Amino acid sequence: MTDRDDDRDHQFSEGEGFGDPYEEFDLDPPELGVDPSKVDPVDSRVVTDTLDKHNIDSDEVDATELLDVGLNYMQINRYEQATEAFERTARYAEDDRLEQEAWVNKGVAHAELEEYDEAIGAHREALRIDDESEHAATAETNLAYALWEFGETSEALEHAERAIEIDERFAAGWFNRAFFLSERGLSEEALHCIDNAIRLGLRNAKVLEEKAEILEELGEFDQAEEIAEEANEMRELAEQEMMDDRKETLGGGQGGPGGMGAGPGAGGQPGLGTGRQSRPQQGDIGLEDLGLGDLGTGDEDEDREWELE
Repeated sequence: MTDRDDDRDHQFSEGEGFGDPYEEFDLDPPELGVDPSKVDPVDSRVVTDTLDKHNIDSDEVDATELLDVGLNYMQINRYEQATEAFERTARYAEDDRLEQEAWVNKGVAHAELEEYDEAIGAHREALRIDDESEHAATAETNLAYALWEFGETSEALEHAERAIEIDERFAAGWFNRAFFLSERGLSEEALHCIDNAIRLGLRNAKVLEEKAEILEELGEFDQAEEIAEEANEMRELAEQEMMDDRKETLGGGQGGPGGMGAGPGAGGQPGLGTGRQSRPQQGDIGLEDLGLGDLGTGDEDEDREWELE
């Protein structure tokens, strides 16, 4: 074994080195102002927990971009992260409309998590800001949805009716009112409401299935069967398009296990005489990024004249 020669010559780099502290690797970014003595080293949420008004000035935060972050989380079904993003949006928003929009979206995300108590609270907060604004009708109908899921069916109908009082062109509001009226056995009024929803462009398999249920309750079996068949064809077409898109994405390969989701509007064709399987639905807030389904209320309908009965 050769002895190590501690005296051998070695050429080391003679660079200028790093300054102190080196900004790019500073463990304590001044903009966060984190107290190291209060940080658990295994806490992965330390950054978000310290990202609040005590550490960052409001003028350094773009609340609109925070809202977009939440909407992007919604698109990939990361609802818990979405609720946090929307709550921060509401906290930093200086505009009441943006704050209200954030609360409505937060309520939608909580409902997707089946956290209906939190959803109810978020929508009530949105309405506290302004119960007559452009987002108030959406907050009302989403509040109705959450209340129904929470078991408060009587109050749910009140808020569904309030939604269309605010905006009589709100298709999702008409659909929910039809659903709640049908649940109470008021089928004629329910049919009137669901026809209004369809006139306003809300025409999909779920809506047609609900109309078939109402027609059956009214004894209009032939018409109910015709509508149910149309709904079934529409759902099968949508499922086929989904499978084609999936195959194209995977390069023609087979997908993994799993099936359609169990969220609002998902599930198989109920058919006639099988009992109610539909549910009320949430409405979007006019943003395509929300991805809660096609409500048929896009810009292409702005110039159409609607005649509500």
